[in-house]
Amino acid sequence: MKIYTKGGDTGTTSLVGGTRVCKHCTKIEAYGTIDELNCFIGDLLTVLQSSSDIELLNKIQNWLFNIGSILASEEEYINKMPQIGEEHIAVIEKRIDEIDAQLPKHNKFILPQGVPSATKANICRTVARRAERCICALKSEDNVSDIVLKFINRLSDYFFVLSRYCNIIENKEEIFWDNHC
Repeated sequence: MKIYTKGGDTGTTSLVGGTRVCKHCTKIEAYGTIDELNCFIGDLLTVLQSSSDIELLNKIQNWLFNIGSILASEEEYINKMPQIGEEHIAVIEKRIDEIDAQLPKHNKFILPQGVPSATKANICRTVARRAERCICALKSEDNVSDIVLKFINRLSDYFFVLSRYCNIIENKEEIFWDNHC
């Protein structure tokens, strides 16, 4: 199979099913942002120290491919794609709870900085939030499963606690927002 097909040279691409759409359409933006998030997770994995999270992030990368294939499909092909379910969300929620139990409690906004793994986790968090916004936009014009939206929402929560955890385990002080600056 050739890497280049020349099919996209005029600004269109094919969905799973064959329909050609503009590369700037909402559907392409949604699964493209999922792809971007997956790449940022790969970058996070280059510096992450926690083996539990390395294993989970490898799973999450596969699950994001599932979501990308769902979003890239025409309606009649969606159910033929690997699916995301409540069981995937439960895995993420379990890890969020495990991490959160180890974090100091606070009621302040934390600046997104710290050790490399924490800053990369924060980038993943913000890209996950953007992916969520893209999927919400797509949902307003196309059929998108609520579970996909819920999964991405939970994923951004996971990256938030993971960023805090990375700083804590590497003894990096969290810096809180000073709204008096």
